[in-house]
Amino acid sequence: MQKSKYLLASERDAEWGLTISTVGYEKIDPWEPYPTKGHAYGYFFNTNKGRVLDEYQILYQSEGEGVFESTHQKEIRVKAGDIFLLFPGEWHTYRPLSNKGWTSYWIGFKGKNIDDRVKAGFLSPEKPIYHVGFSTDIIAIFDKALNIADNEYPYYQQTLAGMVNYLIGMMYSLERNLELNKNSQQVDIIGKAKIMIRESLETCLTIQEIARTLGVSYSSFRKLFKEHTGIAPAMYQHNLRLQLAKELLTSTDESIKEIAYRLNFGSPDYFSSKFKAKTGMKPSDYRTANKE
Repeated sequence: MQKSKYLLASERDAEWGLTISTVGYEKIDPWEPYPTKGHAYGYFFNTNKGRVLDEYQILYQSEGEGVFESTHQKEIRVKAGDIFLLFPGEWHTYRPLSNKGWTSYWIGFKGKNIDDRVKAGFLSPEKPIYHVGFSTDIIAIFDKALNIADNEYPYYQQTLAGMVNYLIGMMYSLERNLELNKNSQQVDIIGKAKIMIRESLETCLTIQEIARTLGVSYSSFRKLFKEHTGIAPAMYQHNLRLQLAKELLTSTDESIKEIAYRLNFGSPDYFSSKFKAKTGMKPSDYRTANKE
């Protein structure tokens, strides 16, 4: 069973930063011939020879098992709950195992939006496989995308682009969370640390003291915190204090000096410089603009 839709995008659609070329679904039963027929020119391929596309594709295997191989990835087994990415200009091939079959969903896309993420190292041909597990949410997104592609509602390209961005965000975060959550002790430490930081913004509690309280060396705690949050604990604390400063500036009549000392910035001048570096505005200007 196979269903696919091939889409057109205008020059105006391309200016959005992401356009969608194909959306599809197929269920391959054990011993059923593969690849299926009915694909547009340039998409059908011989699994022994492989192919090269001029677009990205994200493929989610909800059931079954197969193999994937590309220029940067030696042949690897893909299982239910795996996502694999195809990159433009990258040779690849894939197929379900004959005795297993698979159920696969895919979306093809291209654009500066994704190119920039590849350049920044978020996505890479060296890491095409993501282990996210079985997800009804992911399947629901693909089903919705297929419906939108079938009907081609006005400005459907922009809607589908948003869904692709959401899928990639889910893929990226789900795998990281599955990996990080394998160590429940570490998850507990970071969870407690976040609470301690949030509850002590108006005190002199330091990150070093938090690490000691949690029974972890500062260097280990800093590394662990950054792995789980993407930001160093001191910067996390600093940004939360600036966030609270915004609230105090717009919801109270406390002076800049009072807010600076209340949030332990050391001096009004230091507070003002850090606030401007973060927001582009002096505290007094921010207060005036937001109260108006």
